[in-house]
This record gives sequence, C-alpha cells and structure tokens, in this order.
Amino acid sequence: MALAGTMLIGVAQAQQALPEQPAAVAEDTEDASRPTPAEGDVTTLGEVRALKPEEDPPLDLYRFRNPVQVEDNRFSRSWSEPPTPEQVSLSGGYLMMGINYGLMAAAKGLHKLTNGRDQIQSAVARPPPELSEQQRLRALRFCRQQEGCSTGD
Repeated sequence: MALAGTMLIGVAQAQQALPEQPAAVAEDTEDASRPTPAEGDVTTLGEVRALKPEEDPPLDLYRFRNPVQVEDNRFSRSWSEPPTPEQVSLSGGYLMMGINYGLMAAAKGLHKLTNGRDQIQSAVARPPPELSEQQRLRALRFCRQQEGCSTGD
C-alpha cells in the first residue's frame, strides 16, 4: 500500500507544470538579435514519400509446407477450384455465372466450328523491304554523285 502511494505521488509530481521563468530571463529571450521559434529554430522534416505496400502475403514461419510436390497430370490441368462465395457475389450470383459459362461454352463451340483465328495471335514479322535491281542501280548512281556518300557493298 505504501509503495502504491509513493508511485502515485511520483506520477502527480511529474504531471505538474514546470515553474515559469523569472521576469529577468523572459526579457532576455525577447532580444531582437535572437531568432524566435517562428523565425528559424523550427525543425522541419524533409520530403516524405509514400511507399507502395507489398502485395506479397506476409511470411509465416510456422506455416505448414508440404514437402511433396506433385506434378500436373491430365486431371489437374482441367480442374479449376470452385469459386468462393465472395467471388460468386462479386460476379453477379450463381445465375449470372451460369449464364456467362453457357455463353462462353457456346462461343468456344462456334469458334471451333468456324475454324476462326484465335483472339490472341502471335506476332509475325514481315521481311525487310528489298530494293529491285533498278532501284539499287539508281541509288548507287545517286550516291556516286554525292560527295562523302558510302555504299553499303
């Protein structure tokens, strides 16, 4: 009990305001030669930049790591996890998901029937332009007329 009372007294003394400065000291601080806190003694921070939060999940050292790594097989390639209730609600519910699935299956079947090109195709580079024999001779004559022209041959 005595220890608790001593601690309360110490806390109360720490919360008391500091005594005011004497009037003589207060007059010295108003001297014009000294900068006031508003003029130059204020410390400011430099530029602050916000960093993008890391998108990786936090590292959990106590998480179970399965030591067995199973390779893909014919079943796992065609398997897709069912949607979570959150994904279902964000995509419009089960009815809209069923309609969209049916439309995608119909579009895939129609694409296969018509032998159409894929929507995403790999890029095919065209060959560089070639000059005909006449154009080469004309360019060579023009180059010889100019001074300082170098031929690529």
